[in-house]
Amino acid sequence: MNINQDQLVIFKTVMELGSFSAAARQLGKVPSAVSMSIANLEIDLNLQLFDRVGREPRPTAQAIALFEKTEQLLVEMNQWKQQAFALSEGLESSLNIVVVSELLHTQWTEYIALLEKNFPQLQINIISAPQEDAQNMLMNSSAQLALMFEREFLDTSEQFVELKRETIIPVVSTQHPLADFEQVSFEQMQNNRQIVIASRDKSIKPELLFSKKYWRTDNHHSAAMLILANLGWGILPLQMLEENPDLKQKLKVLQLTDFTPRFEYSVDLVWSRENKLGAAARFLIHHVRNQRNSTK
Repeated sequence: MNINQDQLVIFKTVMELGSFSAAARQLGKVPSAVSMSIANLEIDLNLQLFDRVGREPRPTAQAIALFEKTEQLLVEMNQWKQQAFALSEGLESSLNIVVVSELLHTQWTEYIALLEKNFPQLQINIISAPQEDAQNMLMNSSAQLALMFEREFLDTSEQFVELKRETIIPVVSTQHPLADFEQVSFEQMQNNRQIVIASRDKSIKPELLFSKKYWRTDNHHSAAMLILANLGWGILPLQMLEENPDLKQKLKVLQLTDFTPRFEYSVDLVWSRENKLGAAARFLIHHVRNQRNSTK
């Protein structure tokens, strides 16, 4: 069986217009070419698609059943061609983007929607991970882009463009002993268990670790649940509380005697210089840079 796209287009047009001659006019072909294409299609399928009795051919039950599938098949064939063309132009076969756990509550999906609009055939995979793991994924090429907080020390192979600024705050359950204090000292923070979002690799020291004793988790949702259960204090995104009034009511922001209890960080789009980036990744980096330049 050797069916091509042109045959399917002719078959679809004949079914829609009900006439070989009308289909020929719409497609810019001579009627004999349309008739021959349908005849060859019938031979390839070993089916009679039209009864040729009377002035106009009448579709058979088999033709009607196949017609229902033809539109979707043509759409898929066009998508396949577009994908092949995009790949030949440098589009990556898939794009892995890692989002640091604390940033899942920020407005990051707008960038994914932009990629989908411009590269509709692109396979996009979103992974959530702690900051340290996100950085490792870039270095070992398991992710091409990352949305991360600014780093104290930059890897020499790392390149980035700043997206925006985000705030994270120290919080504790309203039922926790620390909630009874109007202000909490740094020593009190050190001596109470901290719930810290950290890499699953226990050899990597967590960022934003203040306490001498701590429990680790790899995402802010489980951190919030542990904090609500009075198992420790922790640092969560301010936007997470703003979007969840119930959570905000059950948590208290720690007022610290020694420094301001708000940690403002830049959020960066990060990639590795050593990895060859495809068209979609380069497009997003270029878009973010243009955004920054337009707001300066």
